[in-house]
Amino acid sequence: MQASQHTQSVVTMKPHHLPFLLIVLLFPLCLASEEEQSIIFTTLGRAFYSFDIYSLPIHHHQPPSPHDELRLTDGRSVNFNGQFLANNTAIQLPTDPPPPLQLVYVTERSGLPTIYYDAVYTTATTTTRRSALESFTTERIQLPLLPNHLGEAQVSIKDKPSVTSDGEYLVYVSTHEDPGVSRVSWAAVYSTHLKSGLTRRLTPHGVADFSPALSPSGVWTAVASYGSAGWSGEVEDLTTDIYIFLTRDGTNRVKVVEHGGWPCWVDDRTIYFHRRGDDKWWSIYRATLPADSADSVVVERVTPPGLHAFTPATSPGNHEFIAVATRRPGSSFRHIELFNLVNKEFRELTRFVSPRSHHLNPFISPDSSRVGYHKCRGESSNKSPQFLLENVQSPVPGLTLFRFTGSFPVFSPSGDQIAYVEMPGVYVVNRDGSNLRKVSDAMAFSTAWDRVRPGVIYTAIGETFAPESAGVDIVSIDVDRNTIKKLTVDGMNNAFPSPSPDGKWIVFRSGRTGHKNLYMMDAVGGEIKGLRRLTEGPWTDTMCNWSPDGEWIAFASDRHDPGSGSFELYLIHPNGTGLRKVIQSGSGGRTNHPYFSPDGKNLVFTSDYAGISAEPISNPHAYQPYGEIFTIGFDGSGLKRLTHNSYEDGTPAWAPKYMKPVNVERPKGGLYCSFEDCHWLNDFPNRMALGLPSCPYSIPLSKPQCGV
Repeated sequence: MQASQHTQSVVTMKPHHLPFLLIVLLFPLCLASEEEQSIIFTTLGRAFYSFDIYSLPIHHHQPPSPHDELRLTDGRSVNFNGQFLANNTAIQLPTDPPPPLQLVYVTERSGLPTIYYDAVYTTATTTTRRSALESFTTERIQLPLLPNHLGEAQVSIKDKPSVTSDGEYLVYVSTHEDPGVSRVSWAAVYSTHLKSGLTRRLTPHGVADFSPALSPSGVWTAVASYGSAGWSGEVEDLTTDIYIFLTRDGTNRVKVVEHGGWPCWVDDRTIYFHRRGDDKWWSIYRATLPADSADSVVVERVTPPGLHAFTPATSPGNHEFIAVATRRPGSSFRHIELFNLVNKEFRELTRFVSPRSHHLNPFISPDSSRVGYHKCRGESSNKSPQFLLENVQSPVPGLTLFRFTGSFPVFSPSGDQIAYVEMPGVYVVNRDGSNLRKVSDAMAFSTAWDRVRPGVIYTAIGETFAPESAGVDIVSIDVDRNTIKKLTVDGMNNAFPSPSPDGKWIVFRSGRTGHKNLYMMDAVGGEIKGLRRLTEGPWTDTMCNWSPDGEWIAFASDRHDPGSGSFELYLIHPNGTGLRKVIQSGSGGRTNHPYFSPDGKNLVFTSDYAGISAEPISNPHAYQPYGEIFTIGFDGSGLKRLTHNSYEDGTPAWAPKYMKPVNVERPKGGLYCSFEDCHWLNDFPNRMALGLPSCPYSIPLSKPQCGV
């Protein structure tokens, strides 16, 4: 099957282009206008992803120790998904001898994910890192390996990079092209010629490709792909298929494996990959491609049941072992292990170095001497600041974006304070990070400021994601007088309060009739002073927000398919008339948490409109790894994707004032690296039914590792 070719000409970024680049980047900032606006949102767990890439030697006879571990990246950025380059690869600094370690990887810095190349020199006492484009002067200059050349859509995911053995081409995932269809992933594989900057799309349009891997010769690329079937909404095992195609232009595309992900090559005919088997264990499989087109692909399971093994890594011509990430029963952490392909035994590595850290996505050096991976760099070696508000690169001129550390953040009407939720408790903090106050110890969700009475916020106290009968009530909190007043009385899942601009009413959702519908109550006295039903039906209307002019209420609803979990955005007048849909989220889609812009002309919301952007198992846990932030015009026009990542973005809110794209730091302290592994990896099939011991043995260790 032939793949269509789509080529884009781009400008190669070189150091002498830097002054012009700065002019181009800064020019929009000189065009200040009344239309400049800002949006804040939450990313699940992202504030704690202080990832660096590390490496361990493989051929030690003794278990590795912390002294053996080498940090390869800068200790400040969020660095992940690396790949070693061969020493004879053409991307080298003009030094003799060449650097012993060359690395290409994804890095998030200055609010934008990009791809870097680093050369790592080591001595007995020091490690020196130099970028591929670093000047050889006393001043250190780092530039990304992949120039930011994608025009208007300069914001996108960059993921899973690798370089051809001749150093000519960089192959990677990007999400910069909109397929124009709801719930279709934007993830596609591209190649960029590193000397000319010429970029070519290798993935056919209408198809989503993830996790590309180059064959040792560089002739072939393997990907995990949906093909043309599209995303079904699955967030655990994507049930992708493995395709291969010619790296030079994406042609000769052929499906070689049904149901598989995260491919890697050991030679040009042998691919390893992971899948969740019929017995529910994640395991590594091997596909042997035929030498003759008349033969079929041979697929066989490699790792045994009894533990989860995934994200395999190989090295050219190495048929002795592979590296994998594992989750063993009794452990809450994933670790990197080697699996001997000859004697079928595991050899643990990272558990000896940092037993209580997650280690993700291994990769092996071309000479099979080292294994790399990324993990949280640890509190003692963390050089990066922690942010209350982290500026994220925006694709829209004049609109700044900020990732906030906390859930349901919303600005006060003056724009000087932010109310938010951090389980458990409700907090208020000044926009500059000062005067942090905890105003409630209760388990709460959603926040809203009164637009007339200064210092009054509203929230819902009780269980989240609960049925209609759950005991959830709305309260008002006067943060200046330190008083709390309960506004609803029945405790039937009353939540998501939003006050009217004149301060007279609150719209909220309630399950008091057995279905979650919208109601309005007196903003001061609560429902005993005045209550009116706004919507009625056997479905869920929720997450409501009142427009600044008081004419409309936006909300999310599953009324098109009650109980399905699919939500779309609607508008209704406060008197119950004028109901209309704002956006069709696609079959089974989810669009949630609408919030009006200060001028009432647009809505910001969370959606899976762009599908999923990476294999979820390759990331820490995210309940909705498809969640991105979008805006849309009040009339349903001008849909725009704002964020690109494989995390869960949600609960956005428009700021009443424009904020300059400057990070706001917060004091370090509290929980650090407090994120969890994918929750569904906690589900271990019945080992006894398989005739296995209740706790797996780690080979060559002689004792079970449960509870470690």
